Amino acid sequence: MSKFDATVIGSGPGGYVAAIRCAQLGMKTAIIERYPTLGGTCLNVGCIPSKALLDSSEHYHNALKHFGKHGIETDGLSLNWPSMLARKDEVVSQTCTGVEYLMKKNEIEVFHGNGAFLSSQSIQITRDDGTQIQIESEKVIIATGSKPSSIPGVEIDKQRIITSTEALKLKEVPKSLLVIGGGIIGLELGSVYSRLGSEVQVVEYLDCLIPSMDGSLSKEMLRTLKKQGIKFFLSHAVQEVKSSQNKVLISALNKKEEKVEFEADYCLVAVGRHPYTEGLNLEAAGLKVDERGRVPVDENLQTTVQGIYAIGDVVKGAMLAHKAEEEGVFVAETMAGEKPHMNYRNIPSVLYTWPEAAGVGYTEEELISEERDYKSGSFPFRALGRARAAMETDGLVKILADPVTDEILGIHMMGARVADLIAEAVVALEFRASTEDLARISHAHPTFAEAVKEAALDATAKRPLHL
Repeated sequence: MSKFDATVIGSGPGGYVAAIRCAQLGMKTAIIERYPTLGGTCLNVGCIPSKALLDSSEHYHNALKHFGKHGIETDGLSLNWPSMLARKDEVVSQTCTGVEYLMKKNEIEVFHGNGAFLSSQSIQITRDDGTQIQIESEKVIIATGSKPSSIPGVEIDKQRIITSTEALKLKEVPKSLLVIGGGIIGLELGSVYSRLGSEVQVVEYLDCLIPSMDGSLSKEMLRTLKKQGIKFFLSHAVQEVKSSQNKVLISALNKKEEKVEFEADYCLVAVGRHPYTEGLNLEAAGLKVDERGRVPVDENLQTTVQGIYAIGDVVKGAMLAHKAEEEGVFVAETMAGEKPHMNYRNIPSVLYTWPEAAGVGYTEEELISEERDYKSGSFPFRALGRARAAMETDGLVKILADPVTDEILGIHMMGARVADLIAEAVVALEFRASTEDLARISHAHPTFAEAVKEAALDATAKRPLHL
């Protein structure tokens, strides 16, 4: 029987990063993945393939709608959907192969099959062919991720009523697509198909989009995506979804409790995700999940059983790949006796529509709910020379700060390339910078990043230079 110092169950971003860090710290490490390829949801049916389609669809949309303004003629332009899907699959394959290489490089033993606890330190692995092996491990990290959720009255058939997994590999670009959920997943995949010519409608239970982000981004994103042709029905509660051979019928109640009906070729259910722990046999290890299916952990991400840790989507907090990665490193270093640090408030959230949205730190709504005093500053992209040159004038940067100390409490932005610009905001919060610190740092001209400096100037003393 093979014995290991550390075993990770699940090879998503949290799992494989945890395994790498364990190996770097000198532990004999194993990783267990129930599917044939490594990388988990993110690399196989989540972050990576969705971003590949977002980029491809944006290229097509720009060629169709905007290239003429740049003096580029595109007569005869057409969409080759199979080729677009093939490129997406190639990106996924290359990325997953890269994880396999990293496992070999770090001498991490990979087991494919379903891992289930026999005890707190013993795991049985059942392969697809039914054969079983057993391993022992001094420490175990549960990193099994999450699965798409649904709502009452909606039964996902994976044919016409689909999740994000099926939406990444439809055989056709639908003429119409109804999305249930105005969060990150729904808006991203809705954007993909809207750019490709689908009539996209988004039905959201709440009265706003991307509710986890700052309200100013929600309002700006709603305005911008409407301009792109997506239709929104906020404050609508879906009651039932029925599918026929080639159509989906959706019924909902609006805020006046009036029945509203929709029809579409496909219905994408994007109402969030739930922790995935099925098949782990947690009871054998002495573990239980909470009322939301999560594995309870302490401040060190250790479960109620000594030596067993959990990270990523199976524990409390935002379901983000980069959160899982940081937790993976944190746990590995904790197990090695080091004193790592994590500040969950400083983990950014990103929406990869175009324009993008990103935020880190406190939102304005959170500060109001906590009755905290704050000041704010903002700067619109339309005032940036670089944005005008790129025809990307939608968006803004908003900074929230303490009115007494000037310490930055949150930075929120929407516009071109903000998924990358948010890194500056994370650094600022991590080092507890003030708005004046950001305002006095030189930002290259002309760049989109100048909006961060200008928003900081606005927050410091209401003195932006270019507005």
